[in-house]
Amino acid sequence: MFIVKIGGGKELNLKGIISDLATLQEKFIIVHGANALRDELAQKLNYEKKVVTSLSGYDSVLSSEETIDLMMMAYAGLKNKRIVELCQQNGINAVGLSGLDGKVIQGKRNSGIKVREGGKTLLLRDFSGKPKAINKQLLELLLDNGYIPVLSVPLIDENNFAINSENDDIVALLQTELKTEKVISLIEAPGFLLDKNDPASLVFKMSKAELVAMEEKVEGRMKRKILAIRKLFDGGDTTVIISDGRTEHPILDALNGKGTTIS
Repeated sequence: MFIVKIGGGKELNLKGIISDLATLQEKFIIVHGANALRDELAQKLNYEKKVVTSLSGYDSVLSSEETIDLMMMAYAGLKNKRIVELCQQNGINAVGLSGLDGKVIQGKRNSGIKVREGGKTLLLRDFSGKPKAINKQLLELLLDNGYIPVLSVPLIDENNFAINSENDDIVALLQTELKTEKVISLIEAPGFLLDKNDPASLVFKMSKAELVAMEEKVEGRMKRKILAIRKLFDGGDTTVIISDGRTEHPILDALNGKGTTIS
């Protein structure tokens, strides 16, 4: 079994991704983003997101109640159901779930994010948190009966409130609990680039040890993503493939060695 993480960029070839998945015999779980769609909706609704940088150097979108509403519309609503629709059109009997549904992904709300603003250290509270547990019984029930789970945020916290979380962290938790053989992460780039503006800087292969050194070199959201990739290996032996989700055959390309393979 494997996990497919579909990024939230606008240029990803969803039709190609799902078409490729329909040709495979293995069981899989889809975890998807929708950040481009979220931002489009935010613009139409005149809502401006707020990005903050923690004292440890990680960038996050501050999750207000309005942000959660947007996520329910963009992630759990439109994008999730469009992916399920594509799956059904390709013969994949998919079931779309947010973390709220059946408490399939349970999280713990953050105590707060420490940031520096105006020369002061502030503790900002919002509706975000870390995934802590999955409803393994529900996921296995679906998979064992021929259904493919398509998962998205928001999650459900310890007090049964909807919270935002990082998809990379969700994938890491799923891998740990389900012991998947591989994780395919589809992004709007050829793979892991040493220089985000230079496709020729693609790293074809990387070890877990090299990830640690790489985390020290990058900043912002990429720093958080590398940390999350490192966590994938905490759950046991696996292979992580970071590949281009914009090609004609994104999944087949990833399985045939294109992109960055981390093991």
